[in-house]
Amino acid sequence: MNSVAAIEQTAGRGAARAARRRLNRPQPGASGSSTAWGADRRPSWLSYVLLGLVLLISAYPLWFAVLLASSDAATIARNPIPSLIPQGRLLENIGLVISSDINFWPALWNSILVAVITSASVVIFSTLAGYSFAKLNFRGRGPLLVFVIATMAVPTQLGIVPLFIVMSKLGWIGQLQAVIVPGMVTAFGVFWMTQYLRDALPYELIEAARVDGCSMIRTFWHVALPAARPAAAMLALFTFVGSWTNFFWPFIVLGPTNPTLPVALQLLQASYFKDYSLIMAGVVVATIPLLLVFVVAGRHLVAGIMQGAVKG
Repeated sequence: MNSVAAIEQTAGRGAARAARRRLNRPQPGASGSSTAWGADRRPSWLSYVLLGLVLLISAYPLWFAVLLASSDAATIARNPIPSLIPQGRLLENIGLVISSDINFWPALWNSILVAVITSASVVIFSTLAGYSFAKLNFRGRGPLLVFVIATMAVPTQLGIVPLFIVMSKLGWIGQLQAVIVPGMVTAFGVFWMTQYLRDALPYELIEAARVDGCSMIRTFWHVALPAARPAAAMLALFTFVGSWTNFFWPFIVLGPTNPTLPVALQLLQASYFKDYSLIMAGVVVATIPLLLVFVVAGRHLVAGIMQGAVKG
């Protein structure tokens, strides 16, 4: 209260009243404070209702696929809109998909290999490029970053023909490197990491590391990479999902000889007859690894994001 008296003597009674109100205001997390502050604040019932609706709307397409996968072709032909209760043939249809002639297990291994290698390379190269654009001074940094971002406006389909010609010249048609190498770094990843490191990594940490004798690579490895971990985790997740579900380019360059899982599941469609129960069973099987990734890594991703959001 002595500070309030000093403010009243120097700045007047109005400033003193404002200072007194600030001192008497309950602080977030303090004992006896109102529940409307900080971490003690609880969402209203409307928030739970809206979140529940969003969850139901998001989960219904997957549940609809499960319903079709648990039925058979005759039932789907009679009633295209199934009931909300599974029919009990899900495991049988999944077994038919796995034992079919689409080379399920090699296709699954190809998808895992492509998704893991692509995710790791995108994180490493995008973090390197983002660190360079965000914290290093070199000539042409701004125009080069604008050029990288501008490439995001070019549709992927426009580059398919020249990319296929390059892969044909290299002799990579039908091989996994034709899918892995073009996706080892993305413009979105560079932009994502540049924006994050620009605010999350202080120059003082870089200068302290350089004063301690760290080289540029060691500074990146021991200072920039730990600071970029939350954004890198999210980028890895986005890249893994995009690579796992990618169909267009693997279908063109790999074909049915050495397919990834989405390309192999396309082979379940016959020329004149489509068994939607088997197709949806394949969709469910292809979705299960993504759900496992979210379940295993979801808590760590949220913890990393919250850790990166806290400013000390």
